[in-house]
Amino acid sequence: MGCLTAGLLAGMAGQGADQARAAEIDIAKAELIDLTHTYNEDTIYWPNAPTRFQHKVLSFGHTEGGWFYSAYSFCSPEHGGTHLDAPIHFHEAGESVDEVAPEKLIGPAAVIDISNKADEDPDYRLTVEDVTAFEAAHGKIEEGAIVLLRTGWSRRWPDVKAYLGDDRPGRTDALHFPSFGEAAARLLLEERGAKMIGVDTASIDYGQSKDFIVHQIAGAHNISGLENLTNLDLLPPKGAVVMALPMKIGKGSGGPVRVIVMIPEAAQ
Repeated sequence: MGCLTAGLLAGMAGQGADQARAAEIDIAKAELIDLTHTYNEDTIYWPNAPTRFQHKVLSFGHTEGGWFYSAYSFCSPEHGGTHLDAPIHFHEAGESVDEVAPEKLIGPAAVIDISNKADEDPDYRLTVEDVTAFEAAHGKIEEGAIVLLRTGWSRRWPDVKAYLGDDRPGRTDALHFPSFGEAAARLLLEERGAKMIGVDTASIDYGQSKDFIVHQIAGAHNISGLENLTNLDLLPPKGAVVMALPMKIGKGSGGPVRVIVMIPEAAQ
């Protein structure tokens, strides 16, 4: 197995202290964590999505020639399950999924844990104070980081009511789940220079949001968001590398994404 070098990371994410400290990531010794929910009949979508995940058998069995063959078709709205929101989702001039450069999809992780506060308040939003407290404990979030917000909500998956706060189809007025707050998002994207943000809830805006301001801020800065992540509890606060590679949908406002994290031996 090869190594992912700090030079490559620096090229993707900008010069930062975490990259400078790591000489290389030995893939053979790195721990790999999947942050992706499986797409199936239990996949959660935004309540007003017109359809859900559909998976149909086209062929399954032995052919006349004697060999086994299987093939399927699938259909899905862009925004459901573990997926990427492209900048164009909330900004007319933003990049579509196919236009997002690969270097924007790979970078060092900063994992902020607000699960204790979210347990007490399902409408909790990340604050500036939460970010600065994280930095006091783990160092400043470097430019080019991918900031992942751990709320603990993924343990509620796939119970729609527990996860979204409401399970009535088409209704979005009674959703309750935590996420990023406006001021914290501005700090992370405008001052710290995060290249992407992600969360283990259904949206980078909290459930009761009426203006989706975090989406607007991200879109205006041509930054993508990751939603419905899982397994964030398995990650260190810093030291891991995120790879979030979405389905390359032409002119897409979002799409399914497989999010993998590599944790180098030194950070395990």
